[in-house]
Amino acid sequence: MLVKLQDLYFKPFISEEKIQATVQQMVDAIAEDLKDEMPIFVGILNGSFMFVSDFVKNYPYPCEVTFIKLASYDGVKSTEDIQRLIGLTQDLTGRTVVILEDIIDSGNTLGEVHRIFKNEKVKQLIIATLFYKPEAYKKDFKLHYVGLEIPNKFIVGYGLDYNGLGRDLPAVYQLKTTQHMINIVLFGPPGAGKGTQANFLKDKYNLVHISTGDVFRYNIKNETALGTLAKSYMDRGQLVPDEVTIDMLNAEVEKNADANGFIFDGFPRTNAQAEALDTLLDTKDSQINAMVALEVDDEVLVGRLLERGKTSGRPDDADEGIIRNRIKEYYDKTAILKDYYSAQDKYYGVDGVGSIEEITERLSEVLDRL
Repeated sequence: MLVKLQDLYFKPFISEEKIQATVQQMVDAIAEDLKDEMPIFVGILNGSFMFVSDFVKNYPYPCEVTFIKLASYDGVKSTEDIQRLIGLTQDLTGRTVVILEDIIDSGNTLGEVHRIFKNEKVKQLIIATLFYKPEAYKKDFKLHYVGLEIPNKFIVGYGLDYNGLGRDLPAVYQLKTTQHMINIVLFGPPGAGKGTQANFLKDKYNLVHISTGDVFRYNIKNETALGTLAKSYMDRGQLVPDEVTIDMLNAEVEKNADANGFIFDGFPRTNAQAEALDTLLDTKDSQINAMVALEVDDEVLVGRLLERGKTSGRPDDADEGIIRNRIKEYYDKTAILKDYYSAQDKYYGVDGVGSIEEITERLSEVLDRL
């Protein structure tokens, strides 16, 4: 799930389990190399407090621990201005010192660290960092132990903060380059009023409504490369591969890159398609926030469609047997997706009985919580 800190959103990046496994690997490596010494582990505050705590708890040999405090961050940007705020009090002459850093990006703090400990006449200075951003690193100082190499994107959690917030998170979250979007998968059985509600929601929240049927018709009518490819399968009586549909949806998302979000209508229909949609949105640094399903009693649906059939001219709206089969098919197809999104706490069933305004209000209550 996304984490909001003040004005920014952060997405899950490194799990608590992976962090702990990485810390243990670093403990094992350093313990093996320094087992015949009593090192002094020095944490760089504030960010390293969790790392130092977990590291020292797992270190199997005698050691000492102390801290210094340096500052090189303002908001989400690393700065060149390094200030030593808290210094050392003990004599380190001839001692092996291991710097435990939570993260090294530009390396600006390392210059000050080396200056401090050069004056202390230590036996050796070892640099160990849990996270390392090689793309951002500007210095020549050797990093003796690196836990995880990560991209040059701002992260919070496990001691790291954004304007003082997020240090307490046990996992690590990465700044979303695309800030909060509302992306929903909208479902509703035939006659539930899904199309009507999609129009209201897209206007109210400035969302782009992507109907898979409309996208297919547009591409085929305009003989785009994807439309021609899709038609070739349809002409042979074959199902259009998911990859083709995803490519069409990707094109629609790309065309509306500045949108506040999307309403996906008619896709996905299977778990594989839902996973493909998740992958697509992940490349845009976004995600599906909710599957919203309009829930209407079958008898109400049948009555609505039969009434609509008097004016729509659609034969499938005029035959009660066909209507009931369409409703059954809808539930058969969406039951799988309900389970898929429920497992992610993203399924929202909304009462679809009432006036258009009442139903819109219920849907809005869901979207306002996302």
